[in-house]
Amino acid sequence: MAARARRRGGGRRQVSASIRHRLEYAAVLGIRALARTLPRRVSLAAGGALGALFHRLHGARRELAVANLRAAFPARTEADCRDVLRATFAQLGRHVVDFLCFDAMRLEQMLPLVEIEGAEHVRRATARGRGVMYFAGHFGSWELQIMVHALRFQPIVMVARTLDNPLLEGLIERIRTRVGTRVLPRQGALRELLRELRRGGSVGMMIDQHIQDRSAVDVDFFGRPASTTSAIASLALHTGAAIVPVFALPLPGNRYRLIYEAPITLPDAGDPDAVRICTQRCTDLLERYVRRDPHLWLWMHRRWRAPAPAARSGSATVSG
Repeated sequence: MAARARRRGGGRRQVSASIRHRLEYAAVLGIRALARTLPRRVSLAAGGALGALFHRLHGARRELAVANLRAAFPARTEADCRDVLRATFAQLGRHVVDFLCFDAMRLEQMLPLVEIEGAEHVRRATARGRGVMYFAGHFGSWELQIMVHALRFQPIVMVARTLDNPLLEGLIERIRTRVGTRVLPRQGALRELLRELRRGGSVGMMIDQHIQDRSAVDVDFFGRPASTTSAIASLALHTGAAIVPVFALPLPGNRYRLIYEAPITLPDAGDPDAVRICTQRCTDLLERYVRRDPHLWLWMHRRWRAPAPAARSGSATVSG
Protein backbone atom coordinates (compact mmCIF):
# COMPACT_ATOMS: atom_id res chain seq x y z
CA MET A 1 0.00 0.00 0.00
CA ALA A 2 2.82 2.35 0.82
CA ALA A 3 4.38 1.73 -2.59
CA ARG A 4 1.03 2.36 -4.30
CA ALA A 5 0.63 5.61 -2.37
CA ARG A 6 4.11 6.70 -3.41
CA ARG A 7 3.29 5.96 -7.06
CA ARG A 8 0.08 7.97 -6.80
CA GLY A 9 1.98 10.84 -5.19
CA GLY A 10 4.62 10.73 -7.91
CA GLY A 11 1.95 10.76 -10.60
CA ARG A 12 0.26 13.79 -9.08
CA ARG A 13 3.58 15.62 -8.93
CA GLN A 14 4.22 14.85 -12.60
CA VAL A 15 0.78 16.18 -13.58
CA SER A 16 1.33 19.28 -11.44
CA ALA A 17 4.74 19.88 -13.05
CA SER A 18 3.26 19.43 -16.53
CA ILE A 19 0.55 22.00 -15.82
CA ARG A 20 3.10 24.42 -14.38
CA HIS A 21 5.35 23.98 -17.40
CA ARG A 22 2.49 24.72 -19.78
CA LEU A 23 1.49 27.82 -17.83
CA GLU A 24 5.08 29.08 -17.78
CA TYR A 25 5.41 28.43 -21.50
CA ALA A 26 2.14 30.21 -22.26
CA ALA A 27 3.26 33.20 -20.18
CA VAL A 28 6.57 33.43 -22.03
CA LEU A 29 4.86 33.15 -25.41
CA GLY A 30 2.47 35.91 -24.36
CA ILE A 31 5.35 38.17 -23.34
CA ARG A 32 7.11 37.46 -26.63
CA ALA A 33 3.99 38.15 -28.70
CA LEU A 34 3.39 41.45 -26.92
CA ALA A 35 7.03 42.52 -27.20
CA ARG A 36 7.02 41.88 -30.95
CA THR A 37 4.11 44.25 -31.48
CA LEU A 38 5.95 47.12 -29.79
CA PRO A 39 8.89 49.22 -30.97
CA ARG A 40 12.11 47.71 -29.63
CA ARG A 41 12.72 50.69 -27.35
CA VAL A 42 9.29 50.24 -25.75
CA SER A 43 9.57 46.46 -25.46
CA LEU A 44 12.92 46.76 -23.66
CA ALA A 45 11.45 49.31 -21.26
CA ALA A 46 8.61 46.86 -20.63
CA GLY A 47 11.21 44.17 -20.01
CA GLY A 48 12.82 46.35 -17.37
CA ALA A 49 9.43 46.79 -15.71
CA LEU A 50 8.87 43.04 -15.85
CA GLY A 51 12.21 42.52 -14.14
CA ALA A 52 11.19 44.98 -11.43
CA LEU A 53 7.99 42.98 -10.91
CA PHE A 54 9.93 39.75 -10.49
CA HIS A 55 12.18 41.54 -8.00
CA ARG A 56 9.13 42.24 -5.87
CA LEU A 57 7.59 38.77 -6.23
CA HIS A 58 10.60 36.48 -5.78
CA GLY A 59 11.40 37.13 -2.14
CA ALA A 60 13.60 34.06 -1.57
CA ARG A 61 15.79 34.74 -4.61
CA ARG A 62 15.89 38.43 -3.75
CA GLU A 63 17.20 37.78 -0.24
CA LEU A 64 19.71 35.20 -1.50
CA ALA A 65 21.01 37.78 -3.97
CA VAL A 66 21.28 40.46 -1.28
CA ALA A 67 23.26 38.06 0.90
CA ASN A 68 25.57 37.26 -2.03
CA LEU A 69 26.10 40.95 -2.75
CA ARG A 70 26.86 41.80 0.86
CA ALA A 71 29.39 38.97 1.10
CA ALA A 72 31.05 40.03 -2.17
CA PHE A 73 31.09 43.75 -1.30
CA PRO A 74 31.39 43.99 2.51
CA ALA A 75 32.05 47.73 2.32
CA ARG A 76 28.65 48.38 0.70
CA THR A 77 25.60 49.06 2.81
CA GLU A 78 22.55 46.83 2.61
CA ALA A 79 20.62 49.67 0.97
CA ASP A 80 23.31 49.99 -1.69
CA CYS A 81 23.23 46.24 -2.34
CA ARG A 82 19.45 46.36 -2.74
CA ASP A 83 19.81 49.19 -5.25
CA VAL A 84 22.28 47.09 -7.24
CA LEU A 85 19.89 44.16 -7.14
CA ARG A 86 16.97 46.21 -8.44
CA ALA A 87 19.14 47.20 -11.38
CA THR A 88 20.10 43.54 -11.84
CA PHE A 89 16.47 42.43 -12.13
CA ALA A 90 15.67 45.28 -14.53
CA GLN A 91 18.65 44.38 -16.74
CA LEU A 92 17.65 40.71 -16.67
CA GLY A 93 14.12 41.61 -17.77
CA ARG A 94 15.43 43.64 -20.71
CA HIS A 95 17.81 40.84 -21.66
CA VAL A 96 15.08 38.19 -21.62
CA VAL A 97 12.69 40.28 -23.72
CA ASP A 98 15.38 41.11 -26.27
CA PHE A 99 16.39 37.46 -26.49
CA LEU A 100 12.78 36.35 -27.04
CA CYS A 101 12.54 38.78 -29.94
CA PHE A 102 15.80 37.69 -31.59
CA ASP A 103 14.17 34.94 -33.63
CA ALA A 104 11.80 37.47 -35.22
CA MET A 105 14.65 39.85 -36.09
CA ARG A 106 16.30 39.54 -39.47
CA LEU A 107 19.91 38.55 -39.06
CA GLU A 108 21.15 41.62 -40.94
CA GLN A 109 19.30 43.77 -38.39
CA MET A 110 21.19 42.29 -35.46
CA LEU A 111 24.80 43.16 -36.30
CA PRO A 112 24.32 46.96 -36.49
CA LEU A 113 23.13 46.85 -32.86
CA VAL A 114 26.50 45.56 -31.69
CA GLU A 115 29.98 47.07 -31.68
CA ILE A 116 32.80 44.55 -31.43
CA GLU A 117 36.02 45.08 -29.52
CA GLY A 118 38.95 42.70 -29.65
CA ALA A 119 38.08 40.91 -32.90
CA GLU A 120 41.81 40.49 -33.52
CA HIS A 121 41.95 38.02 -30.61
CA VAL A 122 39.36 35.84 -32.35
CA ARG A 123 41.18 35.93 -35.68
CA ARG A 124 44.57 35.10 -34.18
CA ALA A 125 43.23 32.30 -32.00
CA THR A 126 41.34 30.78 -34.93
CA ALA A 127 44.35 31.02 -37.24
CA ARG A 128 46.35 28.73 -34.93
CA GLY A 129 44.15 25.87 -36.14
CA ARG A 130 43.93 24.17 -32.74
CA GLY A 131 40.40 25.18 -31.89
CA VAL A 132 39.15 28.00 -29.68
CA MET A 133 37.35 27.82 -26.35
CA TYR A 134 35.20 30.82 -25.45
CA PHE A 135 34.13 31.31 -21.89
CA ALA A 136 31.67 33.72 -20.38
CA GLY A 137 29.47 34.15 -17.35
CA HIS A 138 25.83 35.03 -16.82
CA PHE A 139 26.85 38.64 -17.17
CA GLY A 140 25.37 41.41 -19.28
CA SER A 141 23.66 40.09 -22.42
CA TRP A 142 25.17 36.64 -22.60
CA GLU A 143 22.64 35.14 -25.00
CA LEU A 144 23.30 37.90 -27.52
CA GLN A 145 27.01 37.14 -27.63
CA ILE A 146 26.33 33.57 -28.78
CA MET A 147 24.26 34.73 -31.75
CA VAL A 148 26.41 37.68 -32.77
CA HIS A 149 29.56 35.59 -32.61
CA ALA A 150 28.00 33.07 -35.00
CA LEU A 151 27.02 35.85 -37.41
CA ARG A 152 30.30 37.74 -37.22
CA PHE A 153 32.75 34.83 -37.07
CA GLN A 154 31.50 31.24 -36.96
CA PRO A 155 28.89 29.20 -35.07
CA ILE A 156 30.05 27.46 -31.91
CA VAL A 157 29.24 24.28 -30.05
CA MET A 158 28.06 25.34 -26.62
CA VAL A 159 27.29 23.52 -23.39
CA ALA A 160 24.22 24.57 -21.45
CA ARG A 161 22.26 23.28 -18.49
CA THR A 162 18.97 21.74 -19.59
CA LEU A 163 15.99 23.60 -18.15
CA ASP A 164 13.49 21.77 -15.96
CA ASN A 165 10.70 22.95 -18.28
CA PRO A 166 11.08 21.05 -21.59
CA LEU A 167 8.76 23.47 -23.42
CA LEU A 168 10.90 26.48 -22.53
CA GLU A 169 14.04 24.46 -23.25
CA GLY A 170 12.80 23.80 -26.78
CA LEU A 171 11.96 27.47 -27.34
CA ILE A 172 15.35 28.69 -26.13
CA GLU A 173 17.21 26.10 -28.19
CA ARG A 174 15.31 27.12 -31.35
CA ILE A 175 16.37 30.73 -30.86
CA ARG A 176 19.99 29.83 -30.11
CA THR A 177 20.38 27.45 -33.04
CA ARG A 178 18.86 29.61 -35.78
CA VAL A 179 22.37 30.95 -36.49
CA GLY A 180 24.00 27.51 -36.62
CA THR A 181 24.94 27.17 -32.95
CA ARG A 182 24.86 23.62 -31.59
CA VAL A 183 23.77 23.13 -27.98
CA LEU A 184 24.93 20.16 -25.90
CA PRO A 185 23.67 19.14 -22.47
CA ARG A 186 26.37 18.98 -19.82
CA GLN A 187 26.14 15.22 -19.42
CA GLY A 188 28.46 13.55 -21.91
CA ALA A 189 29.48 16.78 -23.65
CA LEU A 190 33.22 16.50 -23.11
CA ARG A 191 33.91 14.00 -25.89
CA GLU A 192 31.99 16.01 -28.49
CA LEU A 193 33.78 19.21 -27.41
CA LEU A 194 37.10 17.45 -27.84
CA ARG A 195 36.15 16.37 -31.38
CA GLU A 196 35.10 19.91 -32.27
CA LEU A 197 38.39 21.38 -31.04
CA ARG A 198 40.40 18.81 -32.97
CA ARG A 199 38.52 19.89 -36.09
CA GLY A 200 39.71 23.43 -35.39
CA GLY A 201 36.22 24.52 -34.37
CA SER A 202 34.94 26.71 -31.55
CA VAL A 203 33.23 25.74 -28.32
CA GLY A 204 31.68 27.82 -25.56
CA MET A 205 31.00 27.32 -21.86
CA MET A 206 29.87 29.29 -18.83
CA ILE A 207 32.15 29.26 -15.79
CA ASP A 208 30.03 30.91 -13.12
CA GLN A 209 27.64 28.18 -11.99
CA HIS A 210 28.14 25.90 -9.02
CA ILE A 211 29.31 22.43 -10.07
CA GLN A 212 28.63 19.56 -7.67
CA ASP A 213 30.90 17.06 -9.35
CA ARG A 214 34.14 15.26 -8.61
CA SER A 215 35.76 16.86 -11.65
CA ALA A 216 35.06 20.36 -10.32
CA VAL A 217 37.77 22.55 -8.88
CA ASP A 218 37.51 25.08 -6.07
CA VAL A 219 38.72 28.55 -7.01
CA ASP A 220 38.54 31.92 -5.31
CA PHE A 221 35.62 34.10 -6.42
CA PHE A 222 35.10 37.31 -4.47
CA GLY A 223 37.24 35.94 -1.65
CA ARG A 224 35.22 32.76 -1.21
CA PRO A 225 35.77 29.23 -2.55
CA ALA A 226 33.50 28.47 -5.50
CA SER A 227 33.13 25.03 -7.05
CA THR A 228 33.77 25.54 -10.77
CA THR A 229 33.89 23.46 -13.93
CA SER A 230 37.36 22.22 -14.81
CA ALA A 231 36.37 21.34 -18.39
CA ILE A 232 37.64 24.54 -19.99
CA ALA A 233 41.09 24.27 -18.46
CA SER A 234 41.31 20.50 -18.98
CA LEU A 235 40.39 20.70 -22.66
CA ALA A 236 42.73 23.62 -23.34
CA LEU A 237 45.66 21.93 -21.61
CA HIS A 238 44.95 18.67 -23.45
CA THR A 239 44.52 20.14 -26.95
CA GLY A 240 46.42 23.43 -26.89
CA ALA A 241 43.24 25.30 -27.81
CA ALA A 242 43.18 29.00 -26.99
CA ILE A 243 40.84 30.20 -24.23
CA VAL A 244 39.24 33.50 -25.27
CA PRO A 245 37.04 35.36 -22.76
CA VAL A 246 33.96 37.14 -24.15
CA PHE A 247 31.55 39.60 -22.54
CA ALA A 248 28.48 41.42 -23.91
CA LEU A 249 27.73 44.75 -22.25
CA PRO A 250 24.59 46.85 -22.76
CA LEU A 251 25.18 50.36 -24.10
CA PRO A 252 22.99 53.48 -24.19
CA GLY A 253 20.49 53.53 -27.00
CA ASN A 254 19.64 49.83 -26.59
CA ARG A 255 22.87 48.76 -28.24
CA TYR A 256 25.61 46.40 -27.09
CA ARG A 257 29.37 46.07 -26.97
CA LEU A 258 30.82 42.59 -27.49
CA ILE A 259 34.30 42.41 -25.95
CA TYR A 260 36.83 39.68 -26.70
CA GLU A 261 39.74 39.72 -24.26
CA ALA A 262 43.22 38.41 -25.01
CA PRO A 263 43.50 34.63 -24.58
CA ILE A 264 44.15 33.34 -21.08
CA THR A 265 47.79 32.40 -20.54
CA LEU A 266 47.94 28.65 -20.03
CA PRO A 267 50.14 27.27 -17.25
CA ASP A 268 52.62 24.48 -17.87
CA ALA A 269 50.56 21.37 -18.61
CA GLY A 270 53.01 19.37 -16.50
CA ASP A 271 52.15 21.33 -13.37
CA PRO A 272 49.91 19.12 -11.19
CA ASP A 273 47.96 22.25 -10.25
CA ALA A 274 47.60 23.46 -13.86
CA VAL A 275 43.84 22.95 -14.10
CA ARG A 276 43.14 24.93 -10.95
CA ILE A 277 45.57 27.70 -11.94
CA CYS A 278 43.98 28.06 -15.37
CA THR A 279 40.44 28.01 -13.96
CA GLN A 280 41.43 30.64 -11.41
CA ARG A 281 42.77 32.92 -14.15
CA CYS A 282 39.47 32.65 -16.01
CA THR A 283 37.50 33.33 -12.84
CA ASP A 284 39.68 36.31 -11.92
CA LEU A 285 38.82 37.99 -15.22
CA LEU A 286 35.11 37.39 -14.74
CA GLU A 287 35.35 38.85 -11.24
CA ARG A 288 37.03 41.96 -12.62
CA TYR A 289 34.06 42.58 -14.91
CA VAL A 290 31.52 41.87 -12.17
CA ARG A 291 33.26 44.23 -9.75
CA ARG A 292 33.13 47.00 -12.33
CA ASP A 293 29.44 46.46 -13.20
CA PRO A 294 27.89 44.37 -10.42
CA HIS A 295 24.34 44.95 -11.65
CA LEU A 296 25.09 42.95 -14.80
CA TRP A 297 25.69 39.62 -13.03
CA LEU A 298 23.11 37.08 -11.82
CA TRP A 299 23.40 37.35 -8.05
CA MET A 300 20.27 35.20 -7.65
CA HIS A 301 22.24 31.99 -8.27
CA ARG A 302 23.53 29.92 -5.32
CA ARG A 303 27.11 30.29 -6.51
CA TRP A 304 28.77 29.64 -3.17
CA ARG A 305 27.77 26.37 -1.51
CA ALA A 306 29.36 23.54 0.41
CA PRO A 307 32.45 22.18 -1.33
CA ALA A 308 31.97 19.38 -3.83
CA PRO A 309 32.99 15.83 -2.80
CA ALA A 310 36.50 15.79 -1.36
CA ALA A 311 37.42 12.78 -3.46
CA ARG A 312 37.00 14.62 -6.75
CA SER A 313 39.95 14.80 -9.10
CA GLY A 314 39.76 18.52 -9.75
CA SER A 315 40.08 17.79 -13.44
CA ALA A 316 37.63 16.70 -16.10
CA THR A 317 38.77 13.43 -17.67
CA VAL A 318 39.84 14.12 -21.26
CA SER A 319 40.80 11.15 -23.37
CA GLY A 320 41.11 10.25 -27.00
